[in-house]
Amino acid sequence: MLLIYDGDCGFCTHSAAWLRKRLDTSYDVQPWQSLDLTEHGLTEQEVNTAAYWVDQEGRLHRGHLAVGEALKHIGSFYKPLGYFATHLPFSPLAAMIYKLIAKYRYKLPGSTDACKLP
Repeated sequence: MLLIYDGDCGFCTHSAAWLRKRLDTSYDVQPWQSLDLTEHGLTEQEVNTAAYWVDQEGRLHRGHLAVGEALKHIGSFYKPLGYFATHLPFSPLAAMIYKLIAKYRYKLPGSTDACKLP
């Protein structure tokens, strides 16, 4: 399983590093810039605007669903947070929060100019 993030964005890189530390070594966390996106059926536009989780069947989970899947795989008390992020009635709220964070990620700690969305 794989988490794909924007390696040019400092906030995204910091967040991915936090997840990488908590996921066991059977999970991969990679910036999209180091991947062949066509292998996953993704475009640069898609990965510039959201993180992606590729599950063991190769299915893509975008944005808040990607984060939710990663949290579920960390386990511990993060597992329920991941479940809430990916299931009703909380998933729409998680989507809204993710969208706000993505929109304003350039204002968050660790951000760079590359964090501004096109």
